[in-house]
Amino acid sequence: MTVLPSAVLFCCTMNEIRSPMAEGIMKRFHGTRVFVDSAGVHLGKLDPFMVEVMAEIGVDMSRHKPKVFETLEDDSFDMIIALSPHAQHKAVDLTRFMSCEARFWNIFDPSLVEGTRDARLAAYRQVRDQLQQKILDLFPRPSDDAF
Repeated sequence: MTVLPSAVLFCCTMNEIRSPMAEGIMKRFHGTRVFVDSAGVHLGKLDPFMVEVMAEIGVDMSRHKPKVFETLEDDSFDMIIALSPHAQHKAVDLTRFMSCEARFWNIFDPSLVEGTRDARLAAYRQVRDQLQQKILDLFPRPSDDAF
């Protein structure tokens, strides 16, 4: 069985798409065993496409409130996973002052995709699915007989 960290922070540039998606996915699979949070380098706003594609997999993100590092209520993380280069720099800065593992997953920002609603939603779904796969690779689901 994989040993899970007790607290994980996902971070990206604005905490409106990638890091909340990762937070929601991690909570879906491990939320009762791991404290999970997300933050951005800059404050963003709730992204309706993110909410929509997460709802497709049964994760309600409609109440997500974007936040920045400075407003985190807890800073005792075992692992920080940065999802953008901006966030990676912030995570590295944070780990200078705390004993914490930092990882970098360079995840594409789907808000950069232009075109039809369907094309944009497809980009968001691709990011969601990529994050889900990376999370499950790093933190596999517990087997049913483990409970």
